[in-house]
Amino acid sequence: MEVINALGRRKSAIARIYVKEGKGQITINDRELDKYFAEERLRFIVKQPLTLLSKEGDFDIKINLVGGGIKGQAEAVRLAIARALVKMDEENKSPLKKQGFLTRDQREVERKKPGQKKARKRFQFSKR
Repeated sequence: MEVINALGRRKSAIARIYVKEGKGQITINDRELDKYFAEERLRFIVKQPLTLLSKEGDFDIKINLVGGGIKGQAEAVRLAIARALVKMDEENKSPLKKQGFLTRDQREVERKKPGQKKARKRFQFSKR
């Protein structure tokens, strides 16, 4: 099997992944998954597509992560893994789509406007 690559984005995080058959090793920026994502819930988010399809130990995954916070990075990786699994086999598409793993969450941070404290918060209004 050749190497399959995919891209996942969430907020300002970008995940580029390379998937090939192997023993289930996941490497992120040359570090192991457990070292990169210390929290168990983040590791759970990353592994969701593999767990759903019962393919946890089948592939070696190399991930390049750039930007964003750790939650956004984990969700970007999840989207990239789901897209790679669909590239491998089209039959994987319907269960992954049903769980919402193929949908890119397009919500971004709203920019700060001039003359305001934050994106929506205004300075206190004084009548007199």
